[in-house]
Amino acid sequence: MSEHPTSPSARLTDTEPETPSSRVGGLPDRRRGDIDMITSPPEASDAGDDLPAFEDERGLLGGGGAAGAAGPPDDDEEEDGENLFGDDMMNDYRAMPHLDRFDPDLLDDDEYEALTEGERQEAEALMRQRDRQEGRAEGRLRRGLLYDSDEEDDSGPSRNKRRRQAEMAAMEDDPDDEGDESVENLENTRGLKVNEWVTKAAPRREIKNRFKHFLRTYHEKGENVFFRKIQDMCSHNRQSFEIEYSMLLSELKIVTSFLMEAPAEMFPILDEAAKEVVLSLYAHYERVTKDIHVRLKNMPVHDELRALRQIHLNQLIKTGGVVAASSGIMPQLFMVKFDCSKCGYTLGPFFQQNNKEIDPGTCPECQATAGFTINQELTIYKNYQRITLQEAPGSVSAGRLPRSKDVILTADMCDTCKPGDEIEITGIYSNQYDSSLNKANGFPVFSTVIIANHVYRNDERSEADRMTDEDRKLIHQLAKDETIGERIIASIAPSVYGHDNIKRALALSLFGGVTKNPGDKHKVRGDINVLLCGDPGTAKSQFLKYVQNIAPRAVFSTGQGASAVGLTAYVNRAASGEWTLEAGALVLADKGVCLIDEFDKMNDRDRVSIHEAMEQQSISISKAGIVTTLQARCAVMAAANPIGGRYDTSYTFSENVDLTEPILSRFDILCVVKDTADPVADEALAKFVVANHCQSHPMADQADADHMKQVEAELANRSSLAYVEKIPQDILRKYIVYAREKVHPKLNQMDQDKVAKVYSELRRESMTTGSVPITVRHIESVLRMAEANAKMHLREFVSQDDINMAIRVTLEAFISTQKLGVQKQMSRTFAKYMSYKKDNNELLLYLLKNLAMETAVYMRNRYGSSEVQHVEITEKDLLDKAKDINVQNLQPFFNSAIFKAHNFTYDATRKLIQQRI
Repeated sequence: MSEHPTSPSARLTDTEPETPSSRVGGLPDRRRGDIDMITSPPEASDAGDDLPAFEDERGLLGGGGAAGAAGPPDDDEEEDGENLFGDDMMNDYRAMPHLDRFDPDLLDDDEYEALTEGERQEAEALMRQRDRQEGRAEGRLRRGLLYDSDEEDDSGPSRNKRRRQAEMAAMEDDPDDEGDESVENLENTRGLKVNEWVTKAAPRREIKNRFKHFLRTYHEKGENVFFRKIQDMCSHNRQSFEIEYSMLLSELKIVTSFLMEAPAEMFPILDEAAKEVVLSLYAHYERVTKDIHVRLKNMPVHDELRALRQIHLNQLIKTGGVVAASSGIMPQLFMVKFDCSKCGYTLGPFFQQNNKEIDPGTCPECQATAGFTINQELTIYKNYQRITLQEAPGSVSAGRLPRSKDVILTADMCDTCKPGDEIEITGIYSNQYDSSLNKANGFPVFSTVIIANHVYRNDERSEADRMTDEDRKLIHQLAKDETIGERIIASIAPSVYGHDNIKRALALSLFGGVTKNPGDKHKVRGDINVLLCGDPGTAKSQFLKYVQNIAPRAVFSTGQGASAVGLTAYVNRAASGEWTLEAGALVLADKGVCLIDEFDKMNDRDRVSIHEAMEQQSISISKAGIVTTLQARCAVMAAANPIGGRYDTSYTFSENVDLTEPILSRFDILCVVKDTADPVADEALAKFVVANHCQSHPMADQADADHMKQVEAELANRSSLAYVEKIPQDILRKYIVYAREKVHPKLNQMDQDKVAKVYSELRRESMTTGSVPITVRHIESVLRMAEANAKMHLREFVSQDDINMAIRVTLEAFISTQKLGVQKQMSRTFAKYMSYKKDNNELLLYLLKNLAMETAVYMRNRYGSSEVQHVEITEKDLLDKAKDINVQNLQPFFNSAIFKAHNFTYDATRKLIQQRI
């Protein structure tokens, strides 16, 4: 047997038959379809071709001849293959009588007419029904065809692959075997960093498919959550698709961990998947917006601005603060294409990165390295805005300056917040190259920014919407209490003893009235401004600090440390040369409370600047080419000290305070705090302060708390509000937020004649005494306080009780500003208005204490004794005073606890009232 080369590289002649080995190398130069390969012997090769003839292999294949016998080669091996286009292709059509036999019962030689449209649809319906019964879906493979269901080994990679293919088929995706990753090995990054791993094709496809499956299949209470969210998003033509962090974490833990570590690479994948899901539901939504942005909200981890460090770089963070400044909305390059000025070739697309400029490089056509111009038609821009986020005033610890950080807003997040808003930002903490920092420091330093992904405004509306059903139920249950007004007032500054009139004024200011702006033409403010003035050591600043903690939004400043621009707004030139507007205290306190301590220490020029903010609640700016108006819808609570340090009751309020009439008329309530010497009240105050200090000590125990309760029980009869049950501070804060946002009482069937009569009498007394001027603003003040009192009770309409309470507060504030002699006269004049909702025992106690004080002063002057330990007042003198307030029977007062708590005793036989001092 001779050996013959059968390599694919062997050259075949046009006379040689084609062997299986030769077909590997290629087809022969010429086909010979008319030669019978079985009967025709091989011809001699051409000259120069030394290839020998093929050996006879019929013996090896079980042919008729012996092995190695001469004769024509047997090509039975050729017949076993699938040679469709070889030289022996006609052999497939030779006659084979023993096989050309068919069962006549299976033959159908009938002719059929073409089906009509109805018959065709009926036949297709029958076939679809058959497919459903056999488990086949339209356009998909049956489960048995997708993988072998009879395979015994049901574990290992083959099972994972089958399951992955089934999931991809369920998500209407075409299975792709190339780089297909199973569910179990996605977290195996194979030694790569997460940001490098997720950019590879297979992990990227896996993440995308898992997220799409999550959006399509996540249900709560039997309802597809994201289908409803997509409907809401599309109905408002929005780009932002918000997803709860807890939902994503519960279903896709690996994807969530990748998102935390590589957000810049993960968000484009999620955006692409969300867009495909949205377009599968609304195919033409791409005409509304080209992109869908996934926004992650309610992340549990919150980082302070001053706590951001290098470890947070390129991570997803959540922080919060107050917007201090904002730039205009500018177009930013997203995808740019360049035109070569030499050859006209269009280069691109190039995608803009935050940390470097786009360099087109070299033109591939003419190899030019310069002379590129931006193609304006093909270049895509996106909205861009830069804001400055500053730490909230209440969150900065003492002795530290508030830190700030720049935040970049893109797409539809632009203009979602303005200076003064308190927001929470979820975004990527990134760094940018800054040449100015490098020049100043002498070595490379990168400036850091936050690329926002989600912006949440933390205002009253959102806080009220976040309340649970239990919170709302508790609030409405509290409002049904008839004494809810007294309970709220007693809960204001519980660590301060007494001063019930100031607590009522602060409570009314916290709730506020209803802002009115008919037709956006004439705005009437609803916020109530309060001024506290009085002797030092009367807890004025303590009241302001308490309001700062309890108010939903508050900004605290002092008169000495505040300037006109610091309270209103100022214009600042940024590093880029652009003029930006910086918000002051009144703008930052928009829809909140602005607290100003040491109000009398402000310069007159600075004090005049807040006139517009206190009445019109706006701040007009016209500086550096910026002409605008900022909103300052806030209540102003100020505290001032009188001239000389002590309030002199022999002078009027205007003479005691160095404030002009225009600024005084803008305050709705004026509270005068006097430090009068009263042995009984002073003793009660000392007991309260000592017990409160013991309870507030860091090492306090249960015994100190029990002692505080015992002291409060002893002092319960000394105040009309001491016996009222207090509301916990956290519930009180929610009550205030809910009432401010959800309750807007309407003036209905009010006694207009009563208000007009009180106003005319106040005007007459004001002109007579020359004290605080009464203007038309005070009528609006009465209505605002009536609406605030209705809010405290969660009433939809202002009742007559609210009007009476507002008149009483206004009169008390006005009378307290008069001289001592005028106060008594005016108290008798307006007694019928001031007695509303006042306990007769409290009024009688006030009259009795005045008689006791006058008697003690008389005895000191008469007998020259500096210490008077016993005072006697006749019943007739007290009865004469009581008749002025329509009280005829004094016996209930003598039997009351408040009478005995102030060390008074009644001798019925002698008809004398005695007090031990």
